[in-house]
Amino acid sequence: MIDKTLPRACLGAAAAVALAAAGATAFVAGSASGATTALANRWYAAAPYLMPLDNDPPDPAAIMDATGLKAFQLAFVLAPNGGGCSPTWDGTAPVSSDTAVQSVINTIRGKGGDVSVSIGGYGGTKLGQACSDPASTAAAYQQVITKYGLHAIDFDLEEPEYENTAAIHNEIGAAKILQQNNPGLYVSVTTAGTADGTGWFGKQMLLEAKSQGFTPNNFSIMPFDGGFNGAASQTSALTNFNSILQSTFGWDQATAYAHEGFSGMNGRSDTGEIFTQADFQTVLDYATGHHMDRFTFWSLNRDRQCSPPDNGGRTSGTCSSVAQNSWDFAAYSVKFAGATPPTTPPTPTPTPTPTPTSTSCKTAWSSSAVYTAGNEVSYGKHNWKAKWWTQNEVPGASQWGPWQDEGAC
Repeated sequence: MIDKTLPRACLGAAAAVALAAAGATAFVAGSASGATTALANRWYAAAPYLMPLDNDPPDPAAIMDATGLKAFQLAFVLAPNGGGCSPTWDGTAPVSSDTAVQSVINTIRGKGGDVSVSIGGYGGTKLGQACSDPASTAAAYQQVITKYGLHAIDFDLEEPEYENTAAIHNEIGAAKILQQNNPGLYVSVTTAGTADGTGWFGKQMLLEAKSQGFTPNNFSIMPFDGGFNGAASQTSALTNFNSILQSTFGWDQATAYAHEGFSGMNGRSDTGEIFTQADFQTVLDYATGHHMDRFTFWSLNRDRQCSPPDNGGRTSGTCSSVAQNSWDFAAYSVKFAGATPPTTPPTPTPTPTPTPTSTSCKTAWSSSAVYTAGNEVSYGKHNWKAKWWTQNEVPGASQWGPWQDEGAC
């Protein structure tokens, strides 16, 4: 997710396949402050990204009512912009004193939904870069889990952090510690996608996870901003990434798919790729057909039509740049979770038609007056301008006459 400003418990192979096929049972994190009964893991796997403090945040309650969506992936927790190993929202708002995001979470939970929190992303300084080791990195993230009573967390490991070996060691080590200390915690790891699955740094991240004995619920790739062209190129990348998971961890194909996820970008990507609703449907069919563990996208802030529509001419953090109804793309997450979206999609709010500015009428035309070029009069509730000398020639009487129609008045 390049432009973000416009951006499990360890399972055995057999258990992972069963989880992907049937969904996981819910749990209650009784030690976490404000914890609620968790949703089924399939919902956390389907949670689209939402920036609650930036990019014109949409009302999650309205999205839930319109689509049936229950889970949201809130982004992003980072290290403080001024330095330090403590969690903040977007590098500026300390989690410890937060009330704004907590209010968003309360709204979602009040309607029967829940949230996951995503750490990292493309911009800012990550905690894995700022903290000294996996234990201190995990301690910072544990503050987030405890404050919000989380049942799910996402490690979004991409540029430039995933090029830093020490930072990735800290992040993967922290994920393992959190997984051990929060039984049942749904953990996803998201990284860049390429045509062959993921690039060199993504493969090194997987090897780091293998060396630490860490297995999340899924490793998700983002097949966009890398020369992709529609759904076929994305499903090809997912197939290739499956082979990478098999060779790295020694899994068979089904087990690899049970630990694989897709994280797309709706509409126009940062590099000008276009992904439509039809593309999302194709990838959704691939994901469900192969029993993949996760299907999400960046972002709900963008899941609405630009006003005025720009037909893919720009990438925005607040709209998709493709023709759509509001929350069209969220409906695919709902389907992945196993629910049925409303049969009648919400109608986008029409762009108001500008009310023409009223034009006052000029002095009324007179049959006896003499007019020369440029003189203006009103006749028949229209204004008229003389093209040459004229007298007693009715405005509009002849197409070739001396009067030029200037419009209604």
